[in-house]
Amino acid sequence: MKYKERIPKIIAVSKTFKMNHILPLVEYGHLDYGENKVQEAIEKWTDIKIKNDKIKLHLIGKLQTNKVKFAIKIFDYIHSLDSEKLAKKIAEEQEKQDKKPKIFIQINLGEEVQKSGIVKENLLDFYKFTKDLNLKVIGLMCIPPFEEETSKYFSQMSELNKMINLNELSMGMSSDYLNALEYSSTYLRIGSNIFGQRD
Repeated sequence: MKYKERIPKIIAVSKTFKMNHILPLVEYGHLDYGENKVQEAIEKWTDIKIKNDKIKLHLIGKLQTNKVKFAIKIFDYIHSLDSEKLAKKIAEEQEKQDKKPKIFIQINLGEEVQKSGIVKENLLDFYKFTKDLNLKVIGLMCIPPFEEETSKYFSQMSELNKMINLNELSMGMSSDYLNALEYSSTYLRIGSNIFGQRD
């Protein structure tokens, strides 16, 4: 399979790193950053985003419904939509704030109980549900099971995305991003390859 010609966006996963560790990349001109926690993102990025409105923040961790109103304020992308309850809350908040984040539906391909995400069999109905809520769903996201060959999961994601005619795919991390590119990933979530290992 050939690499997709389109150049993917690299999300520099800055979660847990202090801003003094991240600033050199900001000053270099990189624009896309990933955080796991809403409160951490607010504390780290509020002032930076005021100074540079081109910076885009991606929520790549699980979003709790009681944090949605804060998430909408700071994040431009949400990669972890995984329930009807959360979808309703986002729809309600984006209406209040007049701000629509771009959203990825998280798929739990391995059907792992410890991971969030909807099962693929429910995707069509869930996607229709999000459209009825006027959510700006742009693609799908997955985190394949650890210590398994990722190709079969990335291949499934690519097919699911085509099935519902979406253009974006959020998949691939430091350990498997080249593999994700083979299956048309458009957003790569890279942390340790950029910032080094976390403590």
